[in-house]
Amino acid sequence: MAITKQYLKSKPICKVTFSILAEDAKKVGIAGSFNKWKATPLKKLKDGTFKGTVDLDIDSSYEFKYIVDGTYVNDDAADNYVWNDFAAATNSVVNV
Repeated sequence: MAITKQYLKSKPICKVTFSILAEDAKKVGIAGSFNKWKATPLKKLKDGTFKGTVDLDIDSSYEFKYIVDGTYVNDDAADNYVWNDFAAATNSVVNV
């Protein structure tokens, strides 16, 4: 798993690329506070990695999880983890 951040000089935006290796998965998405927990599909690459980029406002933190064939998965490269009472589980956090 990996998270890369590209800060734009012209706007207060950070392009955050999320990727997760899931060779046997049919469908992978990402859901988080930045998309109101509605899964955004990630694109599968030839090496079995799923990848997608999201524009996020800087100076903020966002909770998220990957959804791999219906199973919620945290990112081991997350900036932090936080308990979420609604989900009764820990969520990954990305800081931008």
